[in-house]
Amino acid sequence: MTLSERQNHILALLDKAAGNLTSTELTQAFGVSVQTIRKDLNELSNLGLVQRVHGGITRPRQNRNLSFTNRQVINLEAKQAIARAVAARLPEGASIFLGNGTTPQQVAQALLDHPGLQVITNNLDAALTLCQNPNIETLLAGGRIRPSDQDLMGEDTTRFMRRFQVNFGIFGIGGLSAKGELIDFSPEESHLTRAIIDCSDQRILVTDSSKYLRSAPVRTGHLSEIDLFITEMLPEPVQALLAATDAEVVCASPQQQEPAK
Repeated sequence: MTLSERQNHILALLDKAAGNLTSTELTQAFGVSVQTIRKDLNELSNLGLVQRVHGGITRPRQNRNLSFTNRQVINLEAKQAIARAVAARLPEGASIFLGNGTTPQQVAQALLDHPGLQVITNNLDAALTLCQNPNIETLLAGGRIRPSDQDLMGEDTTRFMRRFQVNFGIFGIGGLSAKGELIDFSPEESHLTRAIIDCSDQRILVTDSSKYLRSAPVRTGHLSEIDLFITEMLPEPVQALLAATDAEVVCASPQQQEPAK
């Protein structure tokens, strides 16, 4: 399923409210009935995007990530806008890493008309998308397939990625902590993202606002290691974190349409 505009707004409000909202606050915010909000919250809860509590919702406490399918519906328009911003910055002939996750998968979609790249990835969906463009050479890492995440992971995967030194490393994260830490849900994910950070001339973090202050157990790096941060919205706490770094920041508006050809 695809989240409705109101359901995406509920998730955004939940992030701004530090992970707790009451049903009364939501009915007042949207001017709809309790029954309408209850239906939205039940659907979000069934997808694992929120946790129902007495009188409202909280962010689910997770030591593992949501499935790839569930993550695909979260802030889809924002991820597409982020992807277009990335694609516009990649010159012909560049070499890139494309990491795991739904935002890098949207980057692959945005590259379908690119004039030419070399892409190294562990992202199965991205690889299948990129092979439709004859101007893109795609190298797919080997390793253990994670069906729920539609990617490859493990020591062989990370070792393969570390064989390269590329122009641009493009990757997402499991979450961004209040201290600016880049965090992931498993050591395997962390090791692979670390390889992308270490083996790229320019490091590009792509993440939508649903990852801000999201909990995950493994520390991978810090915002200070990022050269370019592309998102769709910057809450004030994240702006403050980025102000202390040298990272370039791009806010890609979901309302911005692709230029006519």
